[in-house]
Amino acid sequence: MPLISIEAFRPNWLVDSGVVIMERDRVIAISAFAQAAGVQLGMRRSSVHMLLPDALFKQREIDQENAVLQTVSIALLQYSPQVAEAEQASILINIGASLSLFGGVRKLCRLVMQTMSMLGITATLGCAPTARGAWLLAHTATTRRGQYCLSLHKLTRHLDVLPVVLLPSAQPWLEWLQGIGCQHLGALRRLPRAGLQRRCGKALLDTLDCAYGEGSELHQWLEVPPQFTARTELPDRIQHVEAILNFARSLLVQLNGWLSSKRLATAKIHLCLEHERGRLAIRPTQLDIALAEATWREEHLSNLLKEHLARLKLDAPVIAISLHATQLETMQTPTASLFPEPGGTQEEHHRLLELLVARLGAENVLQAAPQADYRPEVANCWISVMQVRKPLCLTTQAGNMMNRPTWLLPQALALPMRQHRPCYGSPLKILSPAERIEAGWWNGQLVARDYFIAENAEYLRCWIYRERISPSQNQTNTDSDPVWYLHGLFG
Repeated sequence: MPLISIEAFRPNWLVDSGVVIMERDRVIAISAFAQAAGVQLGMRRSSVHMLLPDALFKQREIDQENAVLQTVSIALLQYSPQVAEAEQASILINIGASLSLFGGVRKLCRLVMQTMSMLGITATLGCAPTARGAWLLAHTATTRRGQYCLSLHKLTRHLDVLPVVLLPSAQPWLEWLQGIGCQHLGALRRLPRAGLQRRCGKALLDTLDCAYGEGSELHQWLEVPPQFTARTELPDRIQHVEAILNFARSLLVQLNGWLSSKRLATAKIHLCLEHERGRLAIRPTQLDIALAEATWREEHLSNLLKEHLARLKLDAPVIAISLHATQLETMQTPTASLFPEPGGTQEEHHRLLELLVARLGAENVLQAAPQADYRPEVANCWISVMQVRKPLCLTTQAGNMMNRPTWLLPQALALPMRQHRPCYGSPLKILSPAERIEAGWWNGQLVARDYFIAENAEYLRCWIYRERISPSQNQTNTDSDPVWYLHGLFG
């Protein structure tokens, strides 16, 4: 990450700003705009003022750079559990066990660069059979595609032409090495090892051996915290949802890496949008996003967050955002089925429901939750898809279930009578014997009905009933004419 000293203040702060990072009154990092103006590394402040009077000077912040390194390392855990921080703002990833999962080394490297772009960090990439070799290739890469050497023989040819100045362990002896004409790693390797070790120490030889695959390397792999909490300061007061989403996606990328390293999935995330502080302090805006099924995939969480933010009305500009993963579950392994499931997998079904809930609201996306009750209006219960439906053991015989209509009316419709027959468009013809339902006596809501399947002149089949004991009648008064109701329609 060659521009981490600049991007630690603001990601992608490179194009139209003459940013100059100073340390001990010397320039250590410059933006592309400042470089185009002639500013070079090692200059003093006065020299920079002569070339770029409007230069924006910043003192180097080591703590902010370390925080960026930690953020990037956690995000890259989604590609390998073995991630380590190296010198000169570099990160090493052991991808040997991840190549088959991500479709090969080049596709995996493209995904890594996409993640770096989402985090707003400029990076160069190197890939080699040795960690030190990949580190050297990354520091000499000039294109976004990076440098690749997938065999030790090819890596040796690439390393031989690299300058000695790249090796951190060779910095104290650069003047002596240049004096004897040793400017490349190939020439350094051809020097007598015993004499080189006596003059420069063993560390230089160990670095060379590790780079060329002739020595072993030990790394301290990253250990993630037990709980995930990420926060980022926004570069300005922002009230546009699209801009807030772009910064929130960088937090989701970190969450994806953390969940992958822990082999966990989240069923609920909490987003906090911070507003003004101090005397004009405004309470933060809280946003909880519940999922029908736990997931760890950044693209799905990003789509849900986009839908929720689109419905959110901000009372004040946002100056910082933070993300928390509250409900965690064990990550479910992907299906090993040879053939895809018809209509998509269950995971895809849950994703669709979550997107519908985010767009329409949980109260408008319902699922059937039948109750163990003989009364149809009670048994026909609907709840939100975000609620857990209790399993129900139905004891009704299959033959009786076939006599239930496809559509049940919200309220039973009273039918007029013609020639002592109920009518719905035309007089109805009874097709089935009576099915008697008596229930509700235990809670004072007695229902006593005889249900029939009937058909009108247009061959529309209806589910009708007549009250044996009407709520408006006394049980002793049995001379009243029966009242017929339409309760459902068959498909």
